[in-house]
Amino acid sequence: MEELSHWINGQHVKGTSGRFADVMNPATGEVQARVPLASKEELDAAVADAAAAQPAWAAMNPQKRARVMMAFVQLINRDIDKLAEALSREHGKTFPDAKGDVQRGLEVVEFCIGAPHHLKGEFTDSAGPGIDMYSLRQPLGVAAGITPFNFPAMIPMWKMAPALVCGNAFILKPSERDPSVPLMLAELLKEAGLPDGVLQVINGDKESVDAILDNPVIAGVGFVGSTPIAEYIYSRGCANGKRVQCFGGAKNHMIIMPDADLDQAADALVGAGYGAAGERCMAISVAVPVGEETADRLMEKLVPKVEALKIGPYTSGDDVDFGPVVTAAAKENILRLVQTGIDQGAELLVDGRDFSLQGYENGFFVGAHLFDRVTTDMDIYKTEIFGPVLSTVRAKTYEEAIGYAMDHEYGNGTAIFTRDGDTARDFANRINIGMVGINVPIPVPLAYHTFGGWKKSGFGDLNQHGPDAFRFYTRTKTVTARWPSGIKEGGEFSIPVME
Repeated sequence: MEELSHWINGQHVKGTSGRFADVMNPATGEVQARVPLASKEELDAAVADAAAAQPAWAAMNPQKRARVMMAFVQLINRDIDKLAEALSREHGKTFPDAKGDVQRGLEVVEFCIGAPHHLKGEFTDSAGPGIDMYSLRQPLGVAAGITPFNFPAMIPMWKMAPALVCGNAFILKPSERDPSVPLMLAELLKEAGLPDGVLQVINGDKESVDAILDNPVIAGVGFVGSTPIAEYIYSRGCANGKRVQCFGGAKNHMIIMPDADLDQAADALVGAGYGAAGERCMAISVAVPVGEETADRLMEKLVPKVEALKIGPYTSGDDVDFGPVVTAAAKENILRLVQTGIDQGAELLVDGRDFSLQGYENGFFVGAHLFDRVTTDMDIYKTEIFGPVLSTVRAKTYEEAIGYAMDHEYGNGTAIFTRDGDTARDFANRINIGMVGINVPIPVPLAYHTFGGWKKSGFGDLNQHGPDAFRFYTRTKTVTARWPSGIKEGGEFSIPVME
């Protein structure tokens, strides 16, 4: 059985804690590798080495750091199929979806090539007599990222690329469920010219997370995962004086107006609700048709599309819509919540509980489920299921529909399908949710805008990627410089003011 490693000081290093986690093949249910779980001592040693390597990296001019990112982009493009295959094998995504995972991370790396522009400070000439004033954007020092299983390529690149190009050293703690791709990315960064020690990949569990949060050298921490863990990391990291950004769970609503193109809306719901087996923080998990007639027509179109979804392993090729969920525990939890929905009175129009794939009976496959007439007091409405389950909540009016999304505790993403520009504009302006789609079901911003949710979907005041990433991974220093034109005598004892 393959034994994975950490990535420390530019090379693969075996773990010394004696603790390991199994890395599963979700399609077969078999253990395919094991990954070491770092101790606090291992984490702290890696941080110390990163801190020693960081000053020389920060002293390199931004254009040269950007050239490392440029080379990194070329290497990812060279190895994208290899990265996607490893990702599919450990996560279970279809191969095209895995390539999309890599591609959306790659786009952020491409944006980071523009670091010399984004790191420019401000300058004021002659702010006072003989006085110039300017600001500098300087790296935090050592930053860390704690990333989730569902995007093992994209989210690590969202975190480490901006942090590194800003001149920081970076500690990446990827999910122990699918750690191979982050290790492969570390190899590519070394090949691209990143100095040893500037990026450390430390595999681990809660012990490693707590060691990151408590280590006094780490100045900033980014996290993506569930809301309870996001709240824990945010509170503990902030209590330790760190800059922290955490992105949590979601329950994304898609409102379908009576004037919407229902064929387009149904296709959008199928892709956004069931893609990646629903294991996306931007998945649409709640459909909200406005009016009984709209709801009935939508269900007529949606049911056969959901029933026709093809489920299978990534090795089946591109003719598969989604694969297994990541673990047996995840499958069990999804089916438990489905049963709860039935018990609480929702109508199960498409029942995937008995789904089984010949030859893959031990895999973590979950059939597609479609609920209708879900109400807001049901567990399947309140809880992030993170599986191939779409709930339909019928609304009588637009105001009722928008109220469902606004009243939910999560505020990650939302969408509206309509032909009416006034309705769309009102929705975009009023909704208290961080990312909005208008006739776009998964409104993930492109790399040069920022990604982030509101309410219990996001903690911290700066978003991921885009300009906010450069703000998060740097500190502003303001310098006031005076170069007198003549010799001055005597001190000044009053606070300086403009003359």
